[in-house]
Amino acid sequence: MKNLFTWRRTLLGLAAASVIGQCSAFSLGGSEDAVIIPPPTLDETTQAHSETAVFAGGCFWGVQGVFQHVNGVKKAVSGYAGGAANTAEYEKVSEGDTGHAESVEVTFDPTQVTYGTLLQIYFSVAHNPTELNRQGPDSGTQYRSAIFPENQEQQRVAQAYIAQLDAAHLFNKPIVTKLETYNGFYPAEDYHQDFLTEHPTYPYIVINDMPKVAQLKQLYPDRYQEKAVLVKAGL
Repeated sequence: MKNLFTWRRTLLGLAAASVIGQCSAFSLGGSEDAVIIPPPTLDETTQAHSETAVFAGGCFWGVQGVFQHVNGVKKAVSGYAGGAANTAEYEKVSEGDTGHAESVEVTFDPTQVTYGTLLQIYFSVAHNPTELNRQGPDSGTQYRSAIFPENQEQQRVAQAYIAQLDAAHLFNKPIVTKLETYNGFYPAEDYHQDFLTEHPTYPYIVINDMPKVAQLKQLYPDRYQEKAVLVKAGL
């Protein structure tokens, strides 16, 4: 992956000298159409007003951008999960051998949007759960589809929902999303945060991620909020 990483940095430097990113600067593919799926039959029940969930689904720019537009989400942070603290940095993760996946930690109010609803958006809009160790133009274990449940209830709901979707055969291939042990989340470098909002005309974003936000608005109008909840706004 070293040569691919160097190639991506070169392209990104040519396209935007002030930005260092890992996702392919120019994609020959495009965002896939969202898949309409039912909500989970089993969902979390809690009276808490704040909870966190960690999702991995390819380049974290787009996943973060989608969840930042979900009503009830308080914060969505790009970062790394699945590996050790001392390898949770972009250049190491990009090698593909740290155990980390590019992930997004979503802080939400369960009284406004449930964990099950976040899972529904994750599977239908935020990424393609049938792609193994890749998303669109990006390949490697760091781009895998994975959920990191933070408690037994999240584990139970996510596991049941994957079984529900598999049984319904709504996707054209089997779901490959794995439930992995949560052992910490590590925020990504500052230049990755709010990337979709700050760079809406960036080629990768235009091709691969802006369609996801549009699909969120179309499929979940009651869940969509026009103003993104930004990480840097709280700094």
